[in-house]
Amino acid sequence: MDVIELARWQFAFTTLFHFIFVPLTIGLSAFVATMQTKWVRTGDEQYLRMTQFWGKLLLVNFAIGIATGLVQEFQFGMAWSAYSRYVGDVFGAPLAIEGLGAFFLESTFLGIWIFGWNRLPKKLHLASIWLVFIGTNLSAYFILAANAWMQSPVGYEIDPATGNAVLTSIWALLSNPIAIYAYLHTIPAALTSAAALIVGISVWHLGRRRGHETDFFRRSARWGLRGMLVFALATITVGHFFGQTIAEKQPMKMAAAEALYESRNGAPLSLMAIAPFEKKPERLSFSLEIPKLYSFMETNDFNGHVEGINDLQEKYREQYAQYEIDRGRDPEAAEYYPIVGLTYWSFRTMVGAGVLMALFAAVGLLIERRVPGGVAAMSRRRWFRWLGLGALVGGFLAQAAGWIFTEIGRQPWAVTGLLKTEDAISQLGASTVAISLSVFIVLYLVIGSIEFWLFRKLAINGPDPLPDPDDDDESPVKPPLPSLAY
Repeated sequence: MDVIELARWQFAFTTLFHFIFVPLTIGLSAFVATMQTKWVRTGDEQYLRMTQFWGKLLLVNFAIGIATGLVQEFQFGMAWSAYSRYVGDVFGAPLAIEGLGAFFLESTFLGIWIFGWNRLPKKLHLASIWLVFIGTNLSAYFILAANAWMQSPVGYEIDPATGNAVLTSIWALLSNPIAIYAYLHTIPAALTSAAALIVGISVWHLGRRRGHETDFFRRSARWGLRGMLVFALATITVGHFFGQTIAEKQPMKMAAAEALYESRNGAPLSLMAIAPFEKKPERLSFSLEIPKLYSFMETNDFNGHVEGINDLQEKYREQYAQYEIDRGRDPEAAEYYPIVGLTYWSFRTMVGAGVLMALFAAVGLLIERRVPGGVAAMSRRRWFRWLGLGALVGGFLAQAAGWIFTEIGRQPWAVTGLLKTEDAISQLGASTVAISLSVFIVLYLVIGSIEFWLFRKLAINGPDPLPDPDDDDESPVKPPLPSLAY
């Protein structure tokens, strides 16, 4: 592989690895804050135990997320220095606000939450975990706003002296429709993933033959199932409108997501397609479609007009001819479509996982309501436990597939319409990038193994036991530090 492909693999690997932890931090912080609120309001010790058990998993996840997230900042200067020079004046603003404001907010108050047990009044201590949740949301928004600018640039101008992009309106950047919809889509998706984690771990514990902590995990499972259903449906609903916005701003991305080659009225929705293993296959070997549904989804009209890959390719060759000429390339040889198969299947993986999680949550809640013993009884059946663990994995799979679709679908652009990926690379040798990629792979596998071992150990150990009723009621609350002694 050449230096461009190696750099893309490096960025994809580090980004996807980091993104395993981001949605879980956002989602778990919301659930932990809500559980602690219930404890403060009701005094029910089970809610305190839920707060501390799921809070320990939040802390482990947050710590590893920080370590992997730092690499993201360095990536731009390491392998993508041409990109950094070109967009630094624009891209730096939301990243600086996120790092100096939102991140310090969440990290500071997470520290207060960890060490504030028995030292702060209950309600003041409760406020600290809610501020953590607010901080994670602010961080998410600023990062998504920066990424949205790469998808659909707004609020900028090109400096004639340097040829670089210069920010002219921070408000335009932060109110970018792509950023707003991405945020409204990402947050419920993160909450869905966290709910799926809670359900998966709870179902596993409920299926243990000795009936370990049945009341605790049955309550946790109900929380997770309700959250998974509500937030999965919210994610799907927002995703519909987000897709319409993407079709307007990035029509090539959505055309590739549907493997739609020719523009047409009344375009069908592709459920499954098989084609030759090529970047842009010229034919489909098999396609299962629902007539006219794709046109309706994108235009609210069953006979609405949608653009196809081939027409968009010709349109962009004419539109960006001068861009290619300025860089000494033949505009007729330029390709403006992504890897169609990867874009197509990552989109379906994301949507499919979300739909299956919503269905599992609905069935689980129905079982809890109608079946004697509810989820606790069903969890003793192996197939149901595997479905619960599958829902847990499905949350991470949907998140990863969503980011793959977002970033691959934008190609060949690093910044849509302004800077191609091949022009954003640092002037490095392939061997240099290959070495750094190898180091990252080994390092991240070590970090990931440690995190998985610790996370699994804490999850298997379960919550702290209920306090002895003979103990003093005023005994201090044990803070949820992720110690294996627990």
